[in-house]
Amino acid sequence: MWGNPSNPEIIQIPAGQLYLVRPDSIKGSRECIFKDAVATIRRTSIEHQFQLVITRAYEEGEEQLLDEDAESEDERLFLLDEALSFRSGILDGDITFSWRDLSGDPGDMWEFVCNTKAVPKATSGVFEVTVLHCMYERKFQRSHEQATQADLEALKWQPKSRRSENPASRISRGTATSSSPEQLDLQSLSLKDDVEQPQPGPSTPPSRSQVIPEEEEEEEEYQDPFEQAPLLHSEAGECYLFDVDVETFVVQDASVIAEIRSGGVFDYWLVIRDHKKIAFISVPLDSEMVPRLHEAERAFMFSFNSAESGTSSTWCVKFAEQEQFVSWKAAFTQYMWEGRNKMSWAKAKADEQRYIGSQYEDVEMEDVEGREAGDSEEEEVEDESDVGTSSYDEDESESDSETFNRAAKGKNEKLTVGYKNDRSFVVRGDMIGVFKHTDDNKVKWQTSINRVSDLKGKAFTPKKIMLHNQDSDMLVMDPNNKNSVYRMDLERGKIVDEWKVSDSINVDNIIPESKYAQMNPTQTLIGHSHNGLFRIDPRVEGNKLVESQFKQYATKNDFSAATTTESGRVAVASNKGDIRLFDSIGKNAKTALPALGDPIIGVDVSADGRWIIATCKTYLLLIDTLIGDGRYAGSLGFDRSFPADSKPIPRRLQLKPEHLAYMATEISFTPARFNTGEGQQENNIVTSTGPFVITWDFKRVKQGKLDQYNIKKYQSNVVADEFKYGSDKNVVVALEHNVLMVNKKDLLKPTRASLSTPMKQLRSKNQFVNSPY
Repeated sequence: MWGNPSNPEIIQIPAGQLYLVRPDSIKGSRECIFKDAVATIRRTSIEHQFQLVITRAYEEGEEQLLDEDAESEDERLFLLDEALSFRSGILDGDITFSWRDLSGDPGDMWEFVCNTKAVPKATSGVFEVTVLHCMYERKFQRSHEQATQADLEALKWQPKSRRSENPASRISRGTATSSSPEQLDLQSLSLKDDVEQPQPGPSTPPSRSQVIPEEEEEEEEYQDPFEQAPLLHSEAGECYLFDVDVETFVVQDASVIAEIRSGGVFDYWLVIRDHKKIAFISVPLDSEMVPRLHEAERAFMFSFNSAESGTSSTWCVKFAEQEQFVSWKAAFTQYMWEGRNKMSWAKAKADEQRYIGSQYEDVEMEDVEGREAGDSEEEEVEDESDVGTSSYDEDESESDSETFNRAAKGKNEKLTVGYKNDRSFVVRGDMIGVFKHTDDNKVKWQTSINRVSDLKGKAFTPKKIMLHNQDSDMLVMDPNNKNSVYRMDLERGKIVDEWKVSDSINVDNIIPESKYAQMNPTQTLIGHSHNGLFRIDPRVEGNKLVESQFKQYATKNDFSAATTTESGRVAVASNKGDIRLFDSIGKNAKTALPALGDPIIGVDVSADGRWIIATCKTYLLLIDTLIGDGRYAGSLGFDRSFPADSKPIPRRLQLKPEHLAYMATEISFTPARFNTGEGQQENNIVTSTGPFVITWDFKRVKQGKLDQYNIKKYQSNVVADEFKYGSDKNVVVALEHNVLMVNKKDLLKPTRASLSTPMKQLRSKNQFVNSPY
C-alpha cells in the first residue's frame, strides 16, 4: 500500500474541497478555502514522520507560476499526529475528513470533503487507514506493520460518549493484522445510502438492492430487517470490494457471513453480515446481480446497483475451504433457479438439475473438432499501444445519417442488414432510413421511406422488419394488427400487400425459412405466436398459415425469439428461458433444453446448427448442440434427443466483475449474433449494452476462453448491431441518432480508460504522482 519508499507521496485523493469551520467565530461557521483540492499523505525527511498536504487543484490552463522553493498560499501542511483528533464522517452523502486547527482558535476545525463522483468510497477508506498508520509510526517510532488492531483503534478519535470505552473492544468494519497488509480497516468506507431506508416487515426485505445502514450510535439498538426471514443457507468468508482506483479487490471485512434468506414464496435474498452480525448488504437473488462463481479462487462475485443513489459496485465473497464454495454454489444455484422459475427445485428432473447447475461451472470447454491448423493462442494479438486508450468514436457525429436524423422524429429503434444488395435499414418512428455500404466499409445515407402505412393509409411504427425475396421486399409487422404481415416493395418504398395469417392466432415474430433464404426468391417464411410455430405461405388462398405445418402447444410457452439454420432447422426460445430444437415445422421438438429462468430476448444459430447463442439481459448463453455420447453420438440436438445423462453444458458469456465496476451502469444486452455469410465460418459474436459494442472471438470461446472480449464505447446508447453480410470484421451499429460501421480491430481490450466515463481532470501545481491511488 505504501508503494516505493523513494516516492515522497504515499496516497492521494484527487478531488475534493477544503473548508475551515469556526463554530465560535463571528466570521462565520464555515468558509470554503479551496473549491477544488487534492489531499495527499507525504513522507518527510524525518523517519516515522508524515504530513497531510491539502493543495489547491487547478483546471488546465489555470496554473499560476511560482518561484522555485517559494511558499505557496495554495497549500496547507499538517503534521500527522494524534493531537489532530482526525476523524471521518458523512455530509450530504459525501465522505468527509476533519481535524483540529492546532494554530487556530479553540474549536476551529479543518474539513476535507471528498468528491464521491470522482473518488470511490474504498479509496477514502484506505486513505483513513493510512492516516492511522502514520500517526502510529510517529507515536511509537516504529513501522506501522507492527501495529495491532487495538493500536489503531486507540488512535481513532472518539466522541465524548465513547471515550470511556476500551478502544480495543470496538472492532471496526474490516480487521487489520500486521501479518496481512491487504486486510485493511475500512471503517470510513461508509455503507449507508444517502436516503433513509424503510424497516421491512418479517416477510418484506429491504427495497430491491440496497446497503443496509450501519448502527448510528451505540445507544441505538440494531434492528435486523431479516430477523424473521427464514435462513436457508449461510457460509463464512472474506468480503472484498472492487476499487476502480486501485484496480483490484480490496478487503472490506475479513470475517463475514453470506446468507440466503427467504422473503416470501420463491422470493430469495442475498444478505451479507459483518463480524458483528450486522447485515450491511441485501440484494434479491436474480440476474441483475450478474453473479459469477469462480471455483479456482473459491469466490462468489456479484454486482450491486443502488436504485436510490444511482451507484454501482462489484463485490466478492471468498471462501476459505473448497467444501464451503461447493456448498454455497449448490444452494445459490437452487434458490436462484427457484426464484426465477417460481417452482420447487424438487420438481426439476435430475438431468435438468445437472444442466441448470452446469451453467456456473468454471471449466474449459472441450472443442470436439480441435483447433484448426495454425491456430494458436497468440494469433490476432492486439497492438498493446492501443490498450488503455479511450474508445470513444470521434467521428460518430459526422455520419451521413444527419439528413435522416433531421427528417425523422424520435430515436432509432431497429436495424436489419441486407444480404444481397449491401444495404442496411433503420426504423425510427414511422420512417425507415436506407443506408448503403460503401467500398471503404462505411455507411452512407441513401434515402428514407417516409410514413410507413397500411393499405388504408394508416401510419404505424413497425415492431418487426425482415428482408425477403433477394432483398427486393421488406416484410413489416404492425403492432396494432397482430394477425397479418405486410409486404413492402422496396423499389417503390410502399406497402403493397397484406398477408392475413390467421383469424385467431397472433403473429408475434417472423423469421426466414432458412438462414440465407433471402439470398433466393423464396416465398415462404416461418412465424410463431406465444405458444405456436407455423409456416406462412403467401401463395395460398385465404389465410396464409399452412395448417399441415403448424405445431401449437396447449400450455402458454411464451415464445420470445426464433432462428433457423442453413438447412431450415429451427430453434425457438421463450421468456421462461427454455429452448426447443426442431428438425422441421409441424412436429414435436427433438430437444427441449430446460429453462434457466431468465427471459431469452434473442437467439442465433451457426449455419450448420452446431452452436446456439441465446441472449438474456445480463449474459449470453452458448450451447453446443452436438450429442457427444450414446446411441446418437455425433448427431445434433435438432435431429435427435440428448440422452438424459448427457445434456449439453450451457456456457455463460458475461462481463468480468471488474469491468462492470468500471462501466458503472446497468447491463442490458441487445440480441447477440454470429457473423454471417454463405460458406463462411462463424468467427465472432457481437452484442451491445448501453453505449458499449462488445465482440467475442468465437474460436477462443470454443477453447473455453469465455472472458476474452473487446469493447468500443460510444457517446450514446447502441440500439442494435449486426455484422455486415459476408464479413467477420465489420459491424453495422445503430446508435440512438446515428448509423455507422465499425471494424472489429477498433474494439479494444477492456480497461479502466476504455470503459469508464471521462470526468473533468483537475491538476495541482505539483502534478499528480505515479501512484495507484
